[in-house]
This record gives sequence, C-alpha cells and structure tokens, in this order.
Amino acid sequence: MTRNLSSTEREAVERAADAVADGELVVYPTETVYGLGADALDPGAVESVFDLKGRSRENPLSLGAASVDDALAYTHPTERAEAFMREFLPGPVTVVVERDEVVPDVLTAGSDRVGVRVPDHPIALALADRAGPVTATSANRSGAGSVRRVDELDEPIREGVAVVVDGGETPGTESTVVDPVSGDIHRRGAGADEIEAWLAAH
Repeated sequence: MTRNLSSTEREAVERAADAVADGELVVYPTETVYGLGADALDPGAVESVFDLKGRSRENPLSLGAASVDDALAYTHPTERAEAFMREFLPGPVTVVVERDEVVPDVLTAGSDRVGVRVPDHPIALALADRAGPVTATSANRSGAGSVRRVDELDEPIREGVAVVVDGGETPGTESTVVDPVSGDIHRRGAGADEIEAWLAAH
C-alpha cells in the first residue's frame, strides 16, 4: 500500500499511523481536501475530533477505509450498495450504508448508518491500511472553509494534531454523499452526474 509513496511520505504515514494508534489526531491529504483523522473505532478519539473541529455531536463523521473489502468489515451494505461501492470506490464519494456494531455511536450520531470513504489518494489509503479505519472529515473548524494546502490549516487544528502529512495541494472539490439504497444524493460534489446516472440505471 505504501509502494507508490516516497520515503519521506512513507515515514510521515508511519508517524501518523502510530499517533492514531495512540489515540491522537492527524491531518492527511485526500483526493478532495485535507482530512482530520483519528481511530474511527475509538469513541474517545472520535470525541477529540468533534472537540477540535467545534462540531455538533448531532452531525456524524464518516469512516475512511483502505479498500471496499476493508470497509465491509465494519459495515453491512445491501447488494446494491456494495455494487455501488465497488463501482465508485476508491473515489471522491461518501457512501451511506448500515454500520456494524463495532462502529461507535459517537461517530454516527447514534444512527445505525455510517458514511464510508475510500479516498483515491495514495497517502490516505496507506494511512487507513496501516492504522485501520480513520475518521474522514475535513481538517477545518466547523463553518470554516475546507483546506487544500497545509499552510491553510487553522492554528487550533495545527496545534491540536500530532502529525500533519503534507501531500501538496489537493483539488478542493468535496465528495458526493449518497445513499445507494434510497437513491438519495445528500450532497452533490465530485462525480455527482455520473453517480446519478448509475443510480437511475440500477
């Protein structure tokens, strides 16, 4: 999973994964914007993400995985939802599916469903592969603009994380959030037209 990374990037991913294992927070690049990562299965770490972002506990976070197969260990998608995941992931899509009981209530705001991300970015994938599922939420204070470069990080975010993995400038387009079962697109982002076409055809 780290074979496409430079030695500097591999070292940064290792430091970030170690920090996540210790319950700390990290910043990492994705194919959309920079993300704020913590152990998605650790309620205390997830709470820290909410605190650092100043985010309402009623606004759930997504779970980032290294592959669709990895995501299936923590979710129970329908046949249609799994087909959708295999069509669009990795990619700039958040797929809402039924969660497994191992996923903590705090991550999903008590819902029995969770948004799944498999980012199409080698650093993000390597981090999730090394650290296990991580929180997938933008690395900004709630209400502030998304971060495309590490020099755009708010000071509270920068000071509140253990490691910042610099992957250069990201594209900046938010992921599309979709529920393949209901066919609802909750947020239009990257690839929304293609997703709508798939939903209509399946």
